[in-house]
Amino acid sequence: MTRMKEIMVVGAGSVGGYFGAHLARTHSHVSFVLRPKTQAAVAANGLRIRSAIGDNFTVHPQTSSNPQFLPQPDLIVLGVKAYDLPEVMDQVEPILKSDTTILSLQNGVTIEDTLKMRFGRERVVGGVAFIYSKIVEPGVIDHFKKGMVTIGELMGLETPRLFQVQAIFKEAGIPCFLTEDIRKAKWEKMCWNCVFNPLTVVLNDSVAKALDATELQPVIATIVREVAAVAMAAHRVPLDEDMPEKVVKWSQELRDIHTSMYDDWKAGRPTEIDELNGYIVKRGKEFGVPTPMNEMLTGLIKGMTIRESSDELFIAVEGAIQRPLRFSRTHLSRLTQKYQISDIGTVMPAMHGTGIKIQAILEVVTLQAGADHVTFFSNDGKYSACVTLQQAREFGILVYEQDGGVFPVERGGPFRLVTPGLGDLCANVKQVGRMVFSKGLASDTRPPEACAEDR
Repeated sequence: MTRMKEIMVVGAGSVGGYFGAHLARTHSHVSFVLRPKTQAAVAANGLRIRSAIGDNFTVHPQTSSNPQFLPQPDLIVLGVKAYDLPEVMDQVEPILKSDTTILSLQNGVTIEDTLKMRFGRERVVGGVAFIYSKIVEPGVIDHFKKGMVTIGELMGLETPRLFQVQAIFKEAGIPCFLTEDIRKAKWEKMCWNCVFNPLTVVLNDSVAKALDATELQPVIATIVREVAAVAMAAHRVPLDEDMPEKVVKWSQELRDIHTSMYDDWKAGRPTEIDELNGYIVKRGKEFGVPTPMNEMLTGLIKGMTIRESSDELFIAVEGAIQRPLRFSRTHLSRLTQKYQISDIGTVMPAMHGTGIKIQAILEVVTLQAGADHVTFFSNDGKYSACVTLQQAREFGILVYEQDGGVFPVERGGPFRLVTPGLGDLCANVKQVGRMVFSKGLASDTRPPEACAEDR
């Protein structure tokens, strides 16, 4: 086998950034495939490692957002999130040589099989990374604990290329161990990930919080047993009977850390919940293995990290209420059916669309004591109408949809307030962006005679 000279690292996050920087410090032929923002930062300032237990250093490797602009690799090291794998495979496929080796250091137990199906078993080496580090900003990685890898062939053989990869990592100062059962190693880490990644998010704290809660010990054991049952049923990978105890034991030296999922959650990034607990749930259903604890954790994390579509428009509800809220068109359509008006034309003959009575929103918000008015503001802040809560409750309607889509801007959308029944005092605000509750009369751009206090 030819010597692995050109090394390509995909990703410069907490895993790819740390290991890739060490490789680049020792080997002159290391390049990085990075997202545009990170690529620009690394190209300008280098890739910086700040370590609590090792050296602080900066490397200046060759980088690009397109692997076709980089040297054709003998070894590709994947350090991106598991959910990025499909995109990465499309990126690297055109630049593979006949003997390019792909090493994955990603979480999850399906990565190697996915790579094998796409590129062939002969290209794939499995890997497990043990490290605690985090992204400070693009191109800057803080390293706190550990920093080693375990690698192995999918068939369990010790091959020349395996020794080559091991030597490359060791030359870079990275402890690298070989295993004859990389699948078992991946599943053992999966047990740890499925426990502490979601629990640190749910508890909003470090690993120690989960370890020290006596009541959580049977929960941890149940999570691990569910993972082990799926490992055996779906992949014929037998895990040790004492895996729950081992997971707890391994975690003692990591008591003070936050997990990668916790860091992603705090930074507003997507999490790997679908590749971890979500995968256990999915495969459990396929093989008839109950996974209620993993299903609950999957639901909790998704509920805590759900992100609305960036294309969806909202009306903000704030002011003298216990907690600010936002309502999109989707949210409004889910409110109490008895307050939905499927054809606004029945009460506003000149209009066409779907509306919701303000009463429905009033039943959702928790008002502060003394709140008695609500003001509707247009998006540009130029127009507003303040009405009493009683008037809003009896007459207020928010038009939010037309023909199953967004209510048109040219008709006052995406949200328009109408108050049929108030007669000459009608409050009609186009392009409503905010509802603000208050104690007493607030802003009103209507004529003085329409002032809420005079009604």
